[in-house]
Amino acid sequence: MFVPKGNYEITVDEALDNSQSFSVVFEKEEVSRKIEDFYYKGERPEDIKALKNAVKRGIFDAFSGLTGKSLPWGILTGVKPVKIVRELYQKGRSLEEIFDYMKEYYLLNDDKAGLLIETLKNQYEQSSEKSSDNVGIYLGIPFCPTRCVYCSFTANVAKKGEIERYLEALYKEIEYVSSKMKEKGIMTESFYIGGGTPTTLSAEQLDDLLNRIFSSFDMSRCMEFTVEAGRPDTITREKLEVIKKYGIKRISINPQSMNEKTLAAIGRLHSPQQIREAYKLAKDVGIELINMDLIAGLPGEEPEDFKRTLDEVAAFDPANITIHTLALKRASKLKEEDSEFNYREVEKLENMVDVSRSVMESLGYKPYYLYRQKYMVGNLENIGYAKPGTECLYNIKTMDERQTMIALGAGGISKRYYPGENRIERAANVSNYEIYIERIDEMLERKNQLIFANWQ
Repeated sequence: MFVPKGNYEITVDEALDNSQSFSVVFEKEEVSRKIEDFYYKGERPEDIKALKNAVKRGIFDAFSGLTGKSLPWGILTGVKPVKIVRELYQKGRSLEEIFDYMKEYYLLNDDKAGLLIETLKNQYEQSSEKSSDNVGIYLGIPFCPTRCVYCSFTANVAKKGEIERYLEALYKEIEYVSSKMKEKGIMTESFYIGGGTPTTLSAEQLDDLLNRIFSSFDMSRCMEFTVEAGRPDTITREKLEVIKKYGIKRISINPQSMNEKTLAAIGRLHSPQQIREAYKLAKDVGIELINMDLIAGLPGEEPEDFKRTLDEVAAFDPANITIHTLALKRASKLKEEDSEFNYREVEKLENMVDVSRSVMESLGYKPYYLYRQKYMVGNLENIGYAKPGTECLYNIKTMDERQTMIALGAGGISKRYYPGENRIERAANVSNYEIYIERIDEMLERKNQLIFANWQ
């Protein structure tokens, strides 16, 4: 018997086969389901995956009947669901067949199945047009002015002198990786500086970092360079002019909310007015493509609060807007303080996500990348929207997972793609920046073994 947390239990016979049944008890009400009723079109228990999915569908059906509710993503798990529809499309399935398959096999509702199809069309066009054998590079700056209450990423409040220590180790990794790439003839297709908040660096530090990158890597085939400016309180004209000096056209300015009380509650020190000023400053400096991140489901916000934020950000007319669903990882402060937050806010958050999609579509933005995470409120999704022609290539390739990605800095995960086998191997840098500094030589060797030692 398996008894998960909560007022329900599931009993499944030990010797599972086609003739077995199971019962689900919820709030003392019990229903039974036969496994054989939930196979997908001819699948049978000889295939253990088919058996497991039949049980999942049966449990899903039982809970839907007992609670009167249904999950929009059905039984589908995994971070990158667009990969599933892309692989089906490449095998010759029509979009209509894929839509039906996602509904019948994974029990997605019409809206989510349609969202995957639309994202596939937008993503596939960009990815196929700009496909190459070159690599993408991610570089992480694990520092922020403050730590947000929902954050579980590699982000540290910067201390005096610590950034310089970190940069010294990072420069060693840059030098090693760039020399190995030149030796092997590996070219850079896209470069993405993320965090943390990269603009936590001073203008001088940012200038030195970009100078090292552009003097170390062969950027002749680099189609896109992105810097996450992120927190508006770290953005200055001087830093933006440094970015512009290197010909970088794409940055992020991430409000998360335009509600002053919300910003204070989640641990951000900037005001809505600073967001407005940062965006205007970036456009004045001549930054062409700006992404703005919002989070649906922040503590204390009602759907109307989120809608006001969305309307104001959309009025800036940025190239991209990314709508994140709040995800409460175990390491976040908010999860520690309110362990039941995820379960109370589902209905509100579903409303926010539905509204955001309607607004984005009405303004001509298209969903071009999508991913899901564990512990997301409502088990929903993050969606990147873009005006046609402004899609972020790095985001597409990261979600597509058909390209080698080299990650520099603390917390970065490098991925080696083997196209003949359509598989990926990974090697991670340690996430703690102090340990990264101490073990930088080990990080270099991990990359050598994953990528360079057997590169062909």
